[in-house]
Amino acid sequence: MCDQKKRTDIDSYPLGYSEDEARRLAMQGDFLGDLTEDVLRRAGICVGMNVLDVGCGVGDVSMLVRRLVGAEGSVLGIDRAASSLEIARRRAAMAGLANLEFEAADLCSFETTQKFDAVIGRFILLYVPDPVTALQHLQRRLKPGGILAFQELDISQAAQVPPSGLFERTVDLIRATFAASGVEREMGSKLVDTYRRAGLPWPHMVASARAEGGPQSPIYEYFARTLASVLPMTERAGLASAAEIDIKTLAERIRADAVENHRITYSPRLIGAWTRVRTD
Repeated sequence: MCDQKKRTDIDSYPLGYSEDEARRLAMQGDFLGDLTEDVLRRAGICVGMNVLDVGCGVGDVSMLVRRLVGAEGSVLGIDRAASSLEIARRRAAMAGLANLEFEAADLCSFETTQKFDAVIGRFILLYVPDPVTALQHLQRRLKPGGILAFQELDISQAAQVPPSGLFERTVDLIRATFAASGVEREMGSKLVDTYRRAGLPWPHMVASARAEGGPQSPIYEYFARTLASVLPMTERAGLASAAEIDIKTLAERIRADAVENHRITYSPRLIGAWTRVRTD
């Protein structure tokens, strides 16, 4: 079993489980949903499949997958945070999505007699100390020929052109906070190595990112909300204080600067990797 004690302890998980973080996750789901959907479609997720979504959080990817598999398929989302699962269940009920269930479980110790057509996850492996062992465990949940598909981040690739000091300071604090919590900040680029060391076939891959500009873009809020979620750990790590950051005005300050100076703002690079596995 993979040991998640270090990085996934409630007190060391950098983004936390606040109501504001739940709202940030929902915003992220809207902002990045089509990029995730593209990966899942390329991987072969389709109508009628039974899919396991690991680290499902408040349910954005689970609901996306449920729409892909249709009423003929089913989705089980697992997460270790009960508060997130409560929100996910409410959102699924409000959306009228049947055949979508959520269960409290750790991805490294999850056991079931059910076999799935696909196991998927978004922004999950970066928090797992031993992603190789995690993938070895998860592939045993698959039917023969089942799909294993993950989308992960390269946080270092977030950028602005031309660069601004305010944006760079924001992203540097996010990166440093993730580093202080033990997160793998370049998990996207490590997917091939992780898959191969787990004994999996060479994955297919695709990289994507948001390139945003103008006053209406949600990207400024995306970065500000991310820093807001990690802020308690930022302070505990001695990286900056809430007073220094002035989080309540941060999104608008980044927005005003980007619009005035005609900057393009790039999200972190997202890398999707998928493969089919042979299981007994």
